[in-house]
Formats: sequence, C-alpha cells, structure tokens
Amino acid sequence: MAVPASKDELLSAIRTSFDRLDQDLDRVPPQMARDTVLPGHAKDTLMSPADLVAYLIGWNEQVLIWHERRRNGLEDEFPAEGVTWNELGKLARRYYADRADASWEDLRRRLVDVKERIVALIEGSSDEELYGAAWYGKWTLGRMISFNTSSPYANARKRIRAWLRG
Repeated sequence: MAVPASKDELLSAIRTSFDRLDQDLDRVPPQMARDTVLPGHAKDTLMSPADLVAYLIGWNEQVLIWHERRRNGLEDEFPAEGVTWNELGKLARRYYADRADASWEDLRRRLVDVKERIVALIEGSSDEELYGAAWYGKWTLGRMISFNTSSPYANARKRIRAWLRG
C-alpha cells in the first residue's frame, strides 16, 4: 500500500488496513489470546495476540495524546511521557502492562474505539492541517498518524497471519 499523501488516502489506508487486521483477529481463538506465541516488539522477546492489540491501542492513544497536548498548548512528549525514541521496547512493555487484565473482547472493542477516534480527528482536519507542513521534525501530522495506525495495522496483520498459518 502506498504511503498516504492526502486526507482521503489516509482515511482509506486506515480503514483498509484495519478491516483486514480485524478479520484476522476474528480468527484468533479467545482462549489463546494471552499465549505468548508472537515475536515481540523488543529483540528476542515474545508477546501474545492480546499484547499485540494492546500495543496498537497504546500507539493509537498516543497519537490522540500528541494532538490533545498540542491543541492545549502543552509541551510535546515524544514518543511518550518518560520515554525516549531509543526506549521503544520499554514503551511496548508499558502498553502490554496497561492492558494486561483486559479480556480479548474488551481489547478488541478498545481498538475499534480508538481507531474511530483517530478517524474522527482526521475527518475534522483539512488536507492542509494533515499534510501542509511539518508537524514533528520533518514529518507531517498525516504521516505521524499513518506511522502509528495503518502501518502498524498492516505489520500486526502479518504477525497474526504468520502465527495462524503455524
């Protein structure tokens, strides 16, 4: 899938990649959702399908936090409070832990909800706001959203499909 370069392309990429992922997540047996069977986000680690969904929720929520902080005139915290870009494994573990007690069904609902909140954010933004200027470093807001939604959805789908194939 091409890198989105407009509001419509971004919405299409998110919806398409999410819908494909969601169909494959439907195939995960709920009783296996907490089994550590997938390559983790940090080198030489394993995670469960539930951890993978928690990770996606965490990054999607982080996008909303970034936008909210900017809107409120607060200082940026990239990638997240108390974490630097070279500590992404730490952030992944935080996301797993934050949702360690959530059921598979609840995680799935939360992922749909946060994706819909991002879609609403995009729908409420113009092409100019999303792609007209650098928003973080050299990246536009639209690209930052894509980095943390459609791209990870596609990556997660590959991981789930590989595991389901056994």
